[in-house]
Order: sequence, then structure tokens, then C-alpha cells
Amino acid sequence: SEILDLIYNNGDVEKCKQDTICKRVPFMEMIIPGVQNGVEDLKKMQSPRLVKTHLPVQLLPSSFWKNNCKMIYMARNAKDVAVSYYYFYQMAKMHPEPGTWEEFLDKFMTGKVAFGSWYDHVKGWWEKRNDYRIYYLFYEDMKEDPKHEIQKLLKFLDKDLPEETVDKILYHSSFDVMKQNPYTNYTTFLKARMDLSISPFMRKGILGDWKNHFTVAQYERFEKDYEKKMKGSTLSFRSEI
Repeated sequence: SEILDLIYNNGDVEKCKQDTICKRVPFMEMIIPGVQNGVEDLKKMQSPRLVKTHLPVQLLPSSFWKNNCKMIYMARNAKDVAVSYYYFYQMAKMHPEPGTWEEFLDKFMTGKVAFGSWYDHVKGWWEKRNDYRIYYLFYEDMKEDPKHEIQKLLKFLDKDLPEETVDKILYHSSFDVMKQNPYTNYTTFLKARMDLSISPFMRKGILGDWKNHFTVAQYERFEKDYEKKMKGSTLSFRSEI
């Protein structure tokens, strides 16, 4: 979200500090009565609008397809997602308590988490990528070579920015800089909604943190289940670089 907002503001960092990232890029389906309404926020915005959604492909409003919107889908390997989600569940108070890591991992594997099965989600968007203007972006590629990925995004968006602007976007969208930025790190959220003392919104931003959480038995069970659920798909992830 921050990278795209920086791109559409031509790298103007001050413009991107006019409000928090969730106001600049509304989370469409986030509706908390009297507090936040993503749909209403989007209605107030001028085109071109940046929209954030976590919806599985089959639940996306049909207007997105009819209007031939450009969509960027960010996917990350399942094991790191499970770990990240576990910490997010603990601090984001709109979610039920996750239980132990073992219990949460089981919920993740069976799709009993917000937005459903990770496996169905990533495969669903992957299968649509050639039919519509969908750019399928891998978190692991972004970590490995962020500049190259930003340049590919610019091409997809038909944007042409000078190299010094790209370097500026690269710097200001880096994990360490965003972690310190109150407009991106969610520290402005009320503790009743997100308790950052439990876990920061921007926690580690690394690849392979799953190795610090999975036991050997959990890993083996997960891999066996993963193989079964991803069978037949051409989609493949890297869980380390």
C-alpha cells in the first residue's frame, strides 16, 4: 500500500504523510459501526483510487472485473503467513483469541481463520491472473530484490519515474523506515483495536521466521498437508532464499 501511494504521489513523501496508510488506501471490507467504513471512505475519494482488500477472488465485487481494474495480489509462503497471522490474531482485537501456536496452526491448515483457506485464496487469484489485469507479486521476490520488483510494478501501472524517485520510494518503503513511521506502523490505532504491546503491527518483516516456531513434527505434518492441498497447481512458493 505504501509503495503504491508513493508511486501515485511521484515519490512525494510529505504528501504520503497527510494521513495514515489505512486512510490513504482504505481497507474496503473493514466496517466497524461508528468507527470505520471502508466502502464509505472509498466513495469520498477521487479517481484514481487505491483500494485494499483481503477478499478471496470469488467474493470480489463484480464491478472490479467489469471496470477492468488493475489489481496487485501480494502472496507469501504459507509457513511464514501462519506465524505472522498468529501474532496478528493476538494483538488485533477484532479477532478471537488464537489459542496456542499448535491450536492456531491447526486452524490455519483447516481454513478456520479470517478470509478462509490460504490455499484456496492464493490458488484462486493465481488462476485468474491471465484473464484480467492482475499482477501476482511474491513477498519473497520483494524481499530479495525490492528495486527490481518496484520497477516491474511501475511497468504494470504504466508509470515512468526517474531512478532517483524510485530510490526514494525504495528507501521510504523499506521495513525499517516504515516500522518507525507513525503513518504506516499502526501506532495511532486505539489499544482496544490493536494492542501493539502484545506484538507490533510491523513485527520482523523477514523470510523464514517459521523456522523459529515449527517443531519437526509440525513441519512434517504441515508439508504433507500442503502437498495434498496444492496438488495440481502450477503455483509455487519459496519459504527461504
